[in-house]
Amino acid sequence: MEEPPILEDKGTDTELCALSDIENPGGKGIRVGRRERMFVIRDGDSVYGYMNLCPHQGTTLDWKPDAFLTVEKDYILCATHGAIFEKESGLCTWGPCQGRRLAPIKIRLEDGHVMLDE
Repeated sequence: MEEPPILEDKGTDTELCALSDIENPGGKGIRVGRRERMFVIRDGDSVYGYMNLCPHQGTTLDWKPDAFLTVEKDYILCATHGAIFEKESGLCTWGPCQGRRLAPIKIRLEDGHVMLDE
């Protein structure tokens, strides 16, 4: 699988991507400096950031670049074991880690850009 480029870690000044770079709805894998892999989900003008690690076994969720959602694009999907997560909360509602959550990443929208907020 092709890895996303590693962005320079500028803390809260790190631009992850433009909002327009993410399908609506859709997701985008991100790598920043030496931090763990992360991803951003877009749903309209809302964005949610999570670590790209399934709480079940610590595998990445995507099976190909930027493929983080179910076919219907209504939930986040772990491609390894089929766990389903809510976009807004990261809560697993179905699968082997039901009741557990994805680890959130603090992000913000600033002038049409998704920024790291931690």
